[in-house]
Amino acid sequence: MNGSVEVRQFLLRYEGEERGGGYGVVPTQRGAREAPRISDDQVRRARLAVAHGATGVEDCARLLEMLGLTPDGSGRNPVQR
Repeated sequence: MNGSVEVRQFLLRYEGEERGGGYGVVPTQRGAREAPRISDDQVRRARLAVAHGATGVEDCARLLEMLGLTPDGSGRNPVQR
C-alpha cells in the first residue's frame, strides 16, 4: 500500500478518536478532490507518534520515510502533496 495513503488513514483514525469516534474506524475512500489536506500540525503529531513507537533511530527514520513524513528535495512532505 502507498505510504501516503497509510499515513492519511492513520491520521484520520487519530482525529476520529479525539472527536469520540470509534477506534479503528476507517472512513470510506475518497477521490483526490475530496481528500482532506494534511496540516502541518497533523504531520508533527504523526512524527511524534512514529518516534514514540519506533525501536531506535534507524527504525524511526525508516518509518518516517515510508510514511511520507520526511521532507523531499523541495522541503515539502510527500504526505502533504
